Amino acid sequence: MTGESGVTSSDFLHRVRVVVDRIGTGQVDEKRRAADLLTTTVRNGGVIQAFGCGHSEALAMEIAGRAGGLVPTNRIALRDIVLYGGDSLDTLADPMVERNTAIAHRLYDLAPVKPDDAFVIASNSGINGAVVEMALLVKERGHPLVAITSAAHTAGVASRHPSGRKLGEIADVVLDNGAPYGDAILPIPGGGAVGAVSSITAALLAQQLVTDVVANLLAAGITPPVYLSDNVPGGKEHNAELEARYAGRIRRTA
Repeated sequence: MTGESGVTSSDFLHRVRVVVDRIGTGQVDEKRRAADLLTTTVRNGGVIQAFGCGHSEALAMEIAGRAGGLVPTNRIALRDIVLYGGDSLDTLADPMVERNTAIAHRLYDLAPVKPDDAFVIASNSGINGAVVEMALLVKERGHPLVAITSAAHTAGVASRHPSGRKLGEIADVVLDNGAPYGDAILPIPGGGAVGAVSSITAALLAQQLVTDVVANLLAAGITPPVYLSDNVPGGKEHNAELEARYAGRIRRTA
């Protein structure tokens, strides 16, 4: 689409390319530290637990259970309280559910978490109750924690958690997803903005982390437990054999 407003798909592509290049090539030390934490987890037989609410759940989906990804991964989602905890669907109908600190405890207790597991938690704002409480709980239980959040957005808003803390203040390693305050990157004449960034850059960071973990495993002489697509010959059988190593520790749901 074209136009004279400066709000076009071409404008978005130009702006997002700049952010993707900056995020993709930057934060070298932080990415290395994050990959080292996750590599240690995999080498010790642990699972990488991924969590995000709202659109940040896309980050967890990038990490857990997809072709080219690591098998020892698990996605924790708000719907788990219904799927595994027996809660009413009405619980998820509450638009404020991700601000509920108690939800984090329910999700953690329902998840197949073991002491050797590490966590990757994504939240663009890094301020809502469920995400911050999950991060606090994860560290209280002694798990390594990698956070993916927007440095610009989280710096511009107050925490909604009773402690006043934010996700990035709790994690062992913090990766900035590069999204601007409010997430959308193209200002609209008269107010507001369009063109969200965080899902794109979070997916990039997730895939870079997985790639670096695989590189670390290869360097150590370890065959990485990596998924093939179920939609290629032999893929389903390959994946089932690897998943059997982590029976009861990883869940694959829609």
